[in-house]
Amino acid sequence: MIKYAIALLFSVSMLTAQDNTSTQPVVRVGDVFEIGKPESHKYKHIDFPRENFIIKRGGIANYRQAHGEKVVVTSVKEKKDGTTQIKIKRNDGGRFFGSHTVVTADYKDAINSGELQVL
Repeated sequence: MIKYAIALLFSVSMLTAQDNTSTQPVVRVGDVFEIGKPESHKYKHIDFPRENFIIKRGGIANYRQAHGEKVVVTSVKEKKDGTTQIKIKRNDGGRFFGSHTVVTADYKDAINSGELQVL
């Protein structure tokens, strides 16, 4: 009888644990954001390429010019560790730094740090 009581309590606790999960704001393909100013001199949660890769592809490595750019989400991917990785491109169709069309970003951390701002 005790086995059934323990099994019942365990199953009830598992059902209530599933209801307490928090939901993040949903990001969809086509959402528009603005790139904010980073806390340091480099962006931490938006994966811009390193300076040497920008220069090799013929671009100008100036991270300050990315501040204030409007970007559009092109794809959303939920990773195994629970983070949401998004790919963004410029809204005007141009390239970041004159060399890269699409960059990736960690959605939750970029929003919380202010590197991406919702319009």
